[in-house]
Amino acid sequence: MKLFKSYKFRRILLNTIIYIILGIMCIIWVSPFIYLMLHSFRADGGVVTNDAVLPHRFTFQHYIELFAPSTDTSLNFPRWFMNTFVVACFSCVISTISVLAVSYAFSRLRFGIRKKLMNIAMILGMFPGFMTMIAIYYLLKIMGLDGNLIALVLCYSCGAGLGFQISKGFFDTIPRALDEAATIDGATKNQIFWKIILPMSKPIVVYTILTAFIGPWTDFILAKIIMGDKHDNYTVAIGLQMMKDPDHMTQWFQEFLAGSVVVAIPITLLFLKMQKYYVEGVTAGGVKG
Repeated sequence: MKLFKSYKFRRILLNTIIYIILGIMCIIWVSPFIYLMLHSFRADGGVVTNDAVLPHRFTFQHYIELFAPSTDTSLNFPRWFMNTFVVACFSCVISTISVLAVSYAFSRLRFGIRKKLMNIAMILGMFPGFMTMIAIYYLLKIMGLDGNLIALVLCYSCGAGLGFQISKGFFDTIPRALDEAATIDGATKNQIFWKIILPMSKPIVVYTILTAFIGPWTDFILAKIIMGDKHDNYTVAIGLQMMKDPDHMTQWFQEFLAGSVVVAIPITLLFLKMQKYYVEGVTAGGVKG
């Protein structure tokens, strides 16, 4: 009985239970990704297979077919991949500059309607984005931008400044004495932002870049609405969805799995490379709002 009342024993028992639960959750979470990756190399075609878990034969042919289709010319994954990459890069650059600039303005500048603008931004952020998608589509159609990649860049980047809260929280943690010292030395607000604040804000800059890149890279609904039937301007999300349609599922199932793996590689590598700064940016940005 003394053993069960021991603090050390109870701590070990509790940790063991927690680790078991976390291990089970990890297996459940990782299993679909393992299945996707393994079966993207499966030599047997079709959706239905007799393999319980592991394929019996492996091949790289599905990845080759993904980038160089030999039969169906409607499978244009390289073009879809490049479209997504270009849109994500341009949106990332514009969105990052916009978010950081708006965050700096609300953090450092004091003007009459500052609080009102921040409240309006908070209220607008409470509404789901899909509520405005139809209206956005018709506005783009009037401007002749429907089915155009430029429209996607505009949609992803123009409203990015409303997501300033975390970046502003990070800038609030930087002492204002640095701004005052730079102002005494003759620096302008623009010079303070680019030469003093940003070099000290690497974590939040990396966080903003990652979130600004991941959004366009993984978006499906808005891209589908804007692109319509412009097949050559599809993004990878639309292309992968088309590949698993009932009309193409049997023919392109393995290519769909291979494409899912290929799409995940850039984001995974980028996140692993910048994970340290990403975590620092989130934690530091939530200190002060």
